[in-house]
Amino acid sequence: MNKNYIQFEQVVERGCGMDVHKEVIVVTIRGKGIKTVTKSYSSFTSSLIKLKKWLKKHGITHIAMESTGVYWKPVFNVLGDDFQILLVNARHVKNVPGHKTDKKDSRWLAKLLLSGLLKGSFIPNRTIRELRDLTRYKTKLTNQISAEKNRFQKILEDANIKLSVVLSDVFGSTGRKIIAEILKGDYEPEKLLYLVHGRVKASRKDIKEALTGYVTGHHRFMLRTIQGNIARIEETIAEIDTQIAKMTESYQDIIELLETIPGVGHDGAIGIISEISLDMDKFPTHKHIASWAGMCPGSNESAGKNKSERITYGNKYLRALLVEQGWAASRTKNTYLSSKYKSLVGRRGKKRAVIAIGHKILIAAYFIIKNKVAFNELGEDYLTNFRKDKLIAYYKKQLEKLEPNIDFDKEVA
Repeated sequence: MNKNYIQFEQVVERGCGMDVHKEVIVVTIRGKGIKTVTKSYSSFTSSLIKLKKWLKKHGITHIAMESTGVYWKPVFNVLGDDFQILLVNARHVKNVPGHKTDKKDSRWLAKLLLSGLLKGSFIPNRTIRELRDLTRYKTKLTNQISAEKNRFQKILEDANIKLSVVLSDVFGSTGRKIIAEILKGDYEPEKLLYLVHGRVKASRKDIKEALTGYVTGHHRFMLRTIQGNIARIEETIAEIDTQIAKMTESYQDIIELLETIPGVGHDGAIGIISEISLDMDKFPTHKHIASWAGMCPGSNESAGKNKSERITYGNKYLRALLVEQGWAASRTKNTYLSSKYKSLVGRRGKKRAVIAIGHKILIAAYFIIKNKVAFNELGEDYLTNFRKDKLIAYYKKQLEKLEPNIDFDKEVA
């Protein structure tokens, strides 16, 4: 069916659809009492200010635009205080098939906006957005350090220095001291044994063999260069931590409450706040935030059959953080979350089990932030006690299959 014949009930009186690109913004205004007009503006600030004045002149109240990369952000920063902006997912705004142009896209957005058929994405306030930039950048830098450490060990292997075989952490206290001596120049493996900590499990003979390699000047240059790069990145992370601490001074009470969740440390609590903010009114229920984060199965049903149980698309940064916290929670002792992980992992597998734990952490964070309460630790035995009657009935049924002639109710009595 041609889109020109599709009739929708008008909900917004006057609105604007924007097709945002790096250099050009195509704008269509539409509504009661105004003529449908499409114009193009550049993405420079001066041009965006002209756009704002033009929209105000025509009484525009709502704006719809796709979340195209980072190009929507300067537009939102200039127009966000004067208009109600709906940032929409491109997956949810598919035009009717045909010739695709920027003008047609902006007109289609305007038509959907006026009809109330668009669902805006969650955009936190400026302070949270700035905190989010810091936490995400810190994560990127932390990953860079991990990559640099892997390169460092690759150079050691090339020099046939097998430190990773005898030390659990090459970059621990013992490893750093030994590497510092190797970088000085010629060394004798036997004379480095005094640097080995007493808790190292490997024998002194094996350590000596591991330190006997063929280290050239090129190896030393590469190792020093990588060490220097790691040190610079660590300095940058320290500066970011200082800035994060300043920005989260007023959030300390919420951070402490979030830290009561097993697996969620100080940095994890700040990461959760930076992604979901502190305004839980944006999410009507905990199910909405789970769907937004991509931590719950999607719905794909046809002819009464569910075709997919995969998790939905969502906030990839938050999902990665929750998975990391889920792994940490699964390793805690005497907690409900670790017990839940153990009950799921056997029949669902590790990956699905840890997604389920991450989902529970997110739901807990939602209610902690909303109600300003600490995490209610149910304990390791909660699941066992909760399902005690069902477990007894299940095991009795299994025993009856093995011994059908025995009345286990009388035996137990």
